[in-house]
Amino acid sequence: MPLPNPSAKKAKPMASKTIKVDYLTRVEGEGALNLEISGGRVTSAQLKIFEPPRFFEAFLRGRSYAEVPDIVARICGICPIAYQMSAVHAIESAFGAAVGGELRALRRLIYCGEWIASHALHVAMLHAPDFLGFPDAIQMARDHGEVVRNGLALKKAGNDLMRLLGGREIHPVSVKAGGFHRVPTRCELAPMAETLKRARDIAVGLVRWTAGLPFPEFEQDYEFVALRHPGEYPFNEGRLVSSRGIDIAIADYETEFEERQVAHSTALHSVVKRRGVYHVGPLARYALNFDLLPGHVQALAREAGLGPVCRNPFQSIIVRAIEIVYACDEALRLIAEYEPPAEAAVKLEPRESTGFGCTEAPRGICWHRYEFEADGTIRRVRIVPPTSQNQPSIEADLAAVAGTIVDRPDDEIRHRCEQTIRNYDPCISCSTHFLKFSIRRS
Repeated sequence: MPLPNPSAKKAKPMASKTIKVDYLTRVEGEGALNLEISGGRVTSAQLKIFEPPRFFEAFLRGRSYAEVPDIVARICGICPIAYQMSAVHAIESAFGAAVGGELRALRRLIYCGEWIASHALHVAMLHAPDFLGFPDAIQMARDHGEVVRNGLALKKAGNDLMRLLGGREIHPVSVKAGGFHRVPTRCELAPMAETLKRARDIAVGLVRWTAGLPFPEFEQDYEFVALRHPGEYPFNEGRLVSSRGIDIAIADYETEFEERQVAHSTALHSVVKRRGVYHVGPLARYALNFDLLPGHVQALAREAGLGPVCRNPFQSIIVRAIEIVYACDEALRLIAEYEPPAEAAVKLEPRESTGFGCTEAPRGICWHRYEFEADGTIRRVRIVPPTSQNQPSIEADLAAVAGTIVDRPDDEIRHRCEQTIRNYDPCISCSTHFLKFSIRRS
């Protein structure tokens, strides 16, 4: 569905206008959007994050490294694995430990569960209603009940996998630095394979269904940033690369990227130091790692109308569905090849050091740095979540999208801007209120 032609017959301009929506829906957290239009163009687009700071970095100081996985899991109820995995990789790098073999495979497996659950929730419940003109998934279910049921089935499959490996699906308790507190047996994993086979069939159907949605004709020239691993589509490991030449170790993140405070947000904005805005998440992973997807998944993406790179943020819903298929396939492979390790975790020897970790949360890279005292007590922490990295990109998209429809009715502008924000599946604080929205015209 093409965006309205701004050159078409224009509505009579108003001298001044303000549109305000107290709660935007279908994103995690609370925020506000202020859009200013003057002289027929967008002069300001601000995604305002007004929730109080949560101080995770501060209250981790002085605690033992062993406490970290359980604490950082509480940062997000949707993506606890991302925070746990980034943290344990950072701890292990600081203490010079290497976790490989079946323990590494189990970490990849539990991450598959998180991708499946998070992406399914977003695709079928939070994002799809935008394309079909429904206010929410409950209303959408009246005409598309099978899509909603399938989305819930996929989310349940992802949750079941996280619960099996992590002890529970919300804030799992089995993940630890060095491995797991407990690892599953082959017999425990076997029933999960049957669940994932059914989930994969559902996911393939979801890709084909999302490909038929009406998409605005809109593209952005993003600088994509994601992990890149030489032999696999990235979850836990790799180098940080970008579509404009960045190729660095995880430990060198701060040489290329920085966070900046902006007046309108209690969340920091991340930028490339030399250039500014960049984009993380499914579109970035897909563009920078398409060649690492299995051939049949690449073929499915092409069938859905995608090339090796997708620059239309509205089509991110297809890319997320593609990643669900991949996560199901990868989980099935890992289960089929699994042999229980001799030990559930490798032993760690704390030392005064600094460690870095970065993994691919469903919404993009989640980067951690930890500084430790000699006994493993935390001295200093820095955590850069995906949504703070994408905030400048969201604002750039909002200005560009709204700029093409400034003369349309305010309700249409509001809807398109809400949809633009939901393209990113932003996790503002992991609650599900929504944004306030206002437009000021002059």
